[in-house]
Amino acid sequence: MRIHKEGFVTILLSVIVVAAVNLLTLFFVTPSYPTLGWIIMLGTIGLLVFILSFFRIPTRTHAVGEDLIVAPCDGTVVVIEEVEADEYFSGKRLQLSIFMSPLNVHVNRNPVDGEVKYSQYHPGKFLVAWHPKSSTENERHSVVYDLDGKEVLVKQIAGALAKRIVNYLKPGMNVKQGDEMGFIKFGSRVDLLLPLGTQIDVKINQKVKGGVTILGKW
Repeated sequence: MRIHKEGFVTILLSVIVVAAVNLLTLFFVTPSYPTLGWIIMLGTIGLLVFILSFFRIPTRTHAVGEDLIVAPCDGTVVVIEEVEADEYFSGKRLQLSIFMSPLNVHVNRNPVDGEVKYSQYHPGKFLVAWHPKSSTENERHSVVYDLDGKEVLVKQIAGALAKRIVNYLKPGMNVKQGDEMGFIKFGSRVDLLLPLGTQIDVKINQKVKGGVTILGKW
């Protein structure tokens, strides 16, 4: 396991703040209120451990296959339904949405091989990630992959806690399945818009792992 580069600054600042709080607690709180001092120190150390775990990248064996659509993130499947496309595509597509809690691994990965045909950031609101309108009204970044004429759109969607979306992809890039596409800080959701007729191999409320779980085949 290693720490994601997006977490270096956050972790450094957190270590400085935790160290300062604990030093002040040790000198000014603990002598008079030892129980409170221990609570503060254990609480701040626990918060630091949580932040470290949030930016973790576990060692995994990724699923690979040109006919496979692999989960772009860790989380829980919350939507599988036909929708009217609101971006890039026209007509109906099959939407599959994955909710990411703050406890999930938050690196996002390419679900397929292919050429990046579209990569667009959209400013927006910060509705809770499970809100139905979060797909169209929240801050988000959309990417379209093209593999031999088959296209899938992936949306990184910010939530009430997630205030920063990072995406590394540009139009014209050729990318590999399972490689990093970006990162969302502190919980959110990822939507996939797939061609109708795509075989789906997961169910609502199923837990998935980014780069590992096969969502379906096309």
